[in-house]
Amino acid sequence: MSQYQQDIDNFATLKASQKGAWEGINPEFAARMKLQNRFKTGLDIARYTAAIMRQDMADYDADSSQYTQSLGCWHGFVGQQKMLSVKKHQGTTSKSYLYLSGWMVAALRSEFGPLPDQSMHEKTSVSSLIEELYTFLRQADARELGDLFHKLDDAKANGGDVAAIQAEIENYETHIVPIIADIDAGFGNEEATYLLAKQMIEAGACCIQIENQVSDAKQCGHQDGKVTVPHEDFLAKINAVRYAFLELGVDDGVIVARTDSLGAGLTQKIPVSQSEGDLAAQYNAFLKTSDVGSADDVNEGDLILKQGGKLVKPERLPNGLFRFKDGSGFDRVVLDCVTSLQHGADLLWIETEKPHVGQIAEMVNAIREQVPDAKLVYNNSPSFNWTLNFRQQVFDAWSEEGKDVSAYNRAGLMAVEYDDTELAAVADEKIKSFQADAAREAGIFHHLITLPTYHTTALSTDNLAKGYFGEEGMLAYVRGVQRQEIRQGLACVKHQAMAGSDLGDTHKEYFSGDAALKASGDDNTMNQFDV
Repeated sequence: MSQYQQDIDNFATLKASQKGAWEGINPEFAARMKLQNRFKTGLDIARYTAAIMRQDMADYDADSSQYTQSLGCWHGFVGQQKMLSVKKHQGTTSKSYLYLSGWMVAALRSEFGPLPDQSMHEKTSVSSLIEELYTFLRQADARELGDLFHKLDDAKANGGDVAAIQAEIENYETHIVPIIADIDAGFGNEEATYLLAKQMIEAGACCIQIENQVSDAKQCGHQDGKVTVPHEDFLAKINAVRYAFLELGVDDGVIVARTDSLGAGLTQKIPVSQSEGDLAAQYNAFLKTSDVGSADDVNEGDLILKQGGKLVKPERLPNGLFRFKDGSGFDRVVLDCVTSLQHGADLLWIETEKPHVGQIAEMVNAIREQVPDAKLVYNNSPSFNWTLNFRQQVFDAWSEEGKDVSAYNRAGLMAVEYDDTELAAVADEKIKSFQADAAREAGIFHHLITLPTYHTTALSTDNLAKGYFGEEGMLAYVRGVQRQEIRQGLACVKHQAMAGSDLGDTHKEYFSGDAALKASGDDNTMNQFDV
């Protein structure tokens, strides 16, 4: 017996036990509403999606071509439309996630208005967006299942293939997918991190990404001025997130440990070493120092360390921050990653300054010498100039091979005049295969673009406004938007239905029967799209 039929029978039995008081209740309608609301709480979602993500990680370990992807979404509607599109074009939501970017929360969701990515926005905005995203994804399920129920009723009434439609209902694939949620640097101390992590998990997050920057001096990973914290401080926050998962019964929750050390040259704090070679000592060994021979080498208030049997003075800036040695970023990244994986993190995020498979692979291979199954979440960032970067990579490779590149100006390869050249074509092929190449060669389990829908919103709005307020007028909308929606089969062209009008009509029928006042009658202009 199918779960759907079992629910109908259970509700029928329950109805019968009410001695006639529930005569207005139809057991099949109740079963439908239950199926349309499969996930009752955010914790149901977190547990369900954590299991998906763990299986995907195992699949990737067995076969690196099984990498996963996501796009950053800043509103529930954007996330919903993304997953509707993925399911329509790919036939499944498998291996497709959502990414919740702290950058976009700051830029688009703060009550202060647009803010830079510096953890100045309301931290509760993060968990609110998680809840919003899953609300819209659950509505996508309810809408599609509602359409299937209507098809089932039509089949029953008109002699259609009832069994086939029932099978569709029974095997329905949800739009609920894992969200990798950005908690920045934890928004405070480890207790603050724990409290926010709990709120995020309760909203549905199965995966939380946390970075090793100083919380109150946090910067976007692609900007200057980044300041890291000692390992002990970061590991305490990883522990805080794990405790939050365990407390809420999401035992297989996923933690992504992000290191910004490749581009961060500063630390706010010098940790106390308890024994030679411990984590604090390893961290301090990267400090830029000068030798101290006598008291004459020390200024009032200077800090002195003993390293390797001699006294040294760390270089301290006027703001009190300490500087790391030039060129130490690579080794600090490796130590950060190994330490995080050995102390509770599940995945790594290395923030790089360019998308270069070789550079990423070099770091990952060094990490895998100590943690063989290390895997990355990688930011395919819009902060990279992908066109210029890959054209320059091809230019450099050709130069090393001795190929004639005299027709190209390396610094000016972004120019339109190069778009139809052989070099540009090769570069575009490398961009196209970047995710597969990096998954295979650089240990990248999950590829995401942090801010794509920020940019697509700006671009599509610019294109529409240019035509609508220019010579095209209404044709700009009709030709550029609505006609494309119709021809590409976007469900959103029926915006009333997408917003829940049909679902509401169905519920009114359930609740009021023939007396229901419905919106989807003959005079509904949405009927114009039934073509």
